[in-house]
Amino acid sequence: MCGCGRITALNNSTNRDLEETYIFICKKETSQRLLVYGACGMENKIIIAETERLILRRYKKEDIQDLFEYLSDEEVVKYEPYKPQTFNETKENLEWRIGTDEMIAVELKNFHKMIGNVYMGKRDFEALEMGYVFNRNYWGHGYAAESCKALIAQAFSDGVHRIYAECDPNNKSSWKLLEALGFQREAHFRKNVYFWKDDAEQAIWKDTYVYAKLNDNA
Repeated sequence: MCGCGRITALNNSTNRDLEETYIFICKKETSQRLLVYGACGMENKIIIAETERLILRRYKKEDIQDLFEYLSDEEVVKYEPYKPQTFNETKENLEWRIGTDEMIAVELKNFHKMIGNVYMGKRDFEALEMGYVFNRNYWGHGYAAESCKALIAQAFSDGVHRIYAECDPNNKSSWKLLEALGFQREAHFRKNVYFWKDDAEQAIWKDTYVYAKLNDNA
């Protein structure tokens, strides 16, 4: 879990505000209903939720530079199952993100800067698996907590029964955030997974914490 990069000038973001067409998804409808408002413009945003400081939305092709800023950062992807990405790898990754509704981009309202993402993957038994990665330049400002709170509340409102997350025990900031969000540690799996091998082609085994939060109203 971690953070992101380049800030758009305020005068430019003001102009973009006038140009963008915002599209909201109402998930409670049997068939998703799109509510469109704002002036017609060159750029559409499919918005999942909003908070005081953030817009939580689907990815779009213009996110390429912001996405590359954090996916290419070794510190950001330290606990992820992938290495820092090249620009071409990021372009391919972005195509997948644009095509899925499980990966949600987090954008700063004030600067229209995409600073990270929250993953809400659909699982069996009315459950979601949650994950998050943020640009390192924006760590420590509460953006991950703010975005996760909004998406958790929306998911539970939509009838999701359980949300869980898995993380590396060494990634203290990640599981501390989960605890702050009201998640409970359900398991500590010992050396249950590996992503990489050493020079001798031996697996580098890793432990896993599993945290979960139940919908009290379900």
